[in-house]
Amino acid sequence: MVKRITHLTSVHKRNDIRIFLKECVSLSNHFDVTLIVADGQGDAKESNIQILDIGKPLSRWNRMTKTSKQMFLKAASLNSDLYHIHDPELIPVGVKLLNQGFKVIFDAHEDLPKQILTKPYLHKMVRKPLALSIAYYEKLSLKKFSGIITSTSTIAAKFRLINNNVANINNYPILNELFDNVETTNEVKNTFSFVGGMTAIRGITEILDAIDYVKQPCQIAFAGEFSPLVFKQLSTAHKNFQNVDYLGQLNRVEVKNLLKTSLAGLVLYAPVPNHIDAQPNKLFEYMSAGIAVIGSNFPLWKDIIEAYSCGICVNPEDPKQIAEAINYLRDHPELAKEMGLKGRNAVINTFNWETEQQKLVSFYNKIL
Repeated sequence: MVKRITHLTSVHKRNDIRIFLKECVSLSNHFDVTLIVADGQGDAKESNIQILDIGKPLSRWNRMTKTSKQMFLKAASLNSDLYHIHDPELIPVGVKLLNQGFKVIFDAHEDLPKQILTKPYLHKMVRKPLALSIAYYEKLSLKKFSGIITSTSTIAAKFRLINNNVANINNYPILNELFDNVETTNEVKNTFSFVGGMTAIRGITEILDAIDYVKQPCQIAFAGEFSPLVFKQLSTAHKNFQNVDYLGQLNRVEVKNLLKTSLAGLVLYAPVPNHIDAQPNKLFEYMSAGIAVIGSNFPLWKDIIEAYSCGICVNPEDPKQIAEAINYLRDHPELAKEMGLKGRNAVINTFNWETEQQKLVSFYNKIL
């Protein structure tokens, strides 16, 4: 009999890349998969996955209280063989399910205590005590879970001190999702693209500042949503924003088409605690698309970008260095193309979801 598993998220979108496109879709080849969300878009079935919507919360507080309770009630009613929780605020839901005798996995996408230290909506005086409190709660609660999945080896090492059943499932790209080897034009590529959520700690302001030093012709493209609204207002008021091709939120096919026409991808996150030891999904997506990377010069990132000769690392807080890297690749398009091919080969051989999904299924079978 096919085992029934249920994924829960009150924060992420139903089509979230890691949760739905990678994990749920991969697992649906082996299990009966349900995804519970809270987005107000209603119930649906997609890619053989049942999506159950408990309704969009009215506020963050409402999401952490009423929505969490609804998540538990809906999840428990399904009587699944295994529950997979994706949001730290749902850890209490996981504890309740454990107390009901169910098996529960927690998926740590980020290191939350480190992430709290840079949350813009939290007062600076509150961040450190809150981060310490959350770290203590994680230690207390997650040791009881049936297993923990992490997205980086650094986060995995942290949780292995809490729970002896931890699997690191890297957020590597689906091998051919963003790659197109068909050349449709001989036009010279001068576009440098940033794809993803646009926040103050992801280098948007520094990229805008760098435009002062960028040689022309050259195009900077932004694809994604700004957060919070005040940062969007500051960014769009920047003197160089008029020189940016702002595309807004793109679907995956549109992202693929953008990267196909790009010379390089920009991933210039600020040196904050949650970034330095992270493996950003966008880094590997640029590599999977076969384009060069201009990335932050963190040791972990350099170990990848420089070891595979697939891009250039710079100080993400120095607009002149960012511009120098852009100018260099603009002036050396054949080298940029070669870097892109090397990055693509690294994804084919190592950094791909096809390898990670095998680890995920094995971890599930071990718990079940």
